[in-house]
Amino acid sequence: KKPGRRRARPPAGVEQGGSGVTSTTMSAPPPPAGIARPARRSELQAERVRAARIFLLPMILALVLVAAWPLLRTIYFSFTDTSLTNLGAGKWIGFDNYLTWRTLSSGRTVWRGTLVDPAWWNAVWNTFRFAIISVSIETVLGLMVALVLNAEFAGRSIVRAAILIPWAIPTIVSAKLWAWLFNDQFGMVNDMLMSLGLIDHKIAWTANVDTAMYAVLIVDIWKTTPFMALLCLAGLQMIPRDMYEAARIDGIHPVKVFFRVTLPLVKPALMVAVIFRLLDALRIFDLIYVLTPNSSATKTMSVISRENLIDFDKFAYGSAQSTLLFLIIALSVILYIWLGKVDLGGEKQ
Repeated sequence: KKPGRRRARPPAGVEQGGSGVTSTTMSAPPPPAGIARPARRSELQAERVRAARIFLLPMILALVLVAAWPLLRTIYFSFTDTSLTNLGAGKWIGFDNYLTWRTLSSGRTVWRGTLVDPAWWNAVWNTFRFAIISVSIETVLGLMVALVLNAEFAGRSIVRAAILIPWAIPTIVSAKLWAWLFNDQFGMVNDMLMSLGLIDHKIAWTANVDTAMYAVLIVDIWKTTPFMALLCLAGLQMIPRDMYEAARIDGIHPVKVFFRVTLPLVKPALMVAVIFRLLDALRIFDLIYVLTPNSSATKTMSVISRENLIDFDKFAYGSAQSTLLFLIIALSVILYIWLGKVDLGGEKQ
């Protein structure tokens, strides 16, 4: 051997004896004890998915019966000339209920259909005007009420229960109640305003085209603001109290805390609350139908669709308007979710 050189070690599984090198067989190490856990977890997850599908099946069937099937039938009727007295005798007429035209012998073209109906577009304008104004005011007031209810004070639980009373009252009852209050002869609203000197003569709030929409907005805001406050309060209670304590210790102004801490954290719940309220506002029917019947200043898409379906016996024409109502609401909500980047699944949180 040369000095300074080391003997190379045999590779694993090889023994070096005195007369040479012999190989030995190595057995594979036993699998760890927890190797079966992923399989068990996958089986448990599959069982949970199956159970969820079983529990969702009755709800899906109910939605198909009470929502999907009537919707599909309404869409079908909109392409026929079906009448209310004989739903099964309608004939296919294509898009005539939506848009059709006829050229007279004089050369003048006459357009017919929902898409060129001034009454329909007036109802669309009334619906969006009502929805935007009411939802905006109810969101601001609801957030203000929620901030008050989220604070610590004596009797908070009683106030929380009392604030929900307007929302718990049925809409028909609320409409009749406010119809008496707005009555131009013996209503309390006119009497109070005249006593304060704000008006010099009695106003027919629900009959006048200039004030009918304001009357509807007042009633809807009074009734639905507690609902928005309840949803906003749920979002506020998810904010950790430690953040407010840290801001108080650092001496940060409450207004700055609201815009930098409270509003960004409550924004997801607020956006979802606006979606729920927007859906209700765009399809409003009962409040306007009871409070201001036959008023062109407040007639919405739902009201005019019902008139053609039932009152005027234009069932196919009303079905076309109902179909357009569905499409307008769906597109409005999708556009709101896209522009507002609303996280409905909670994945961003």
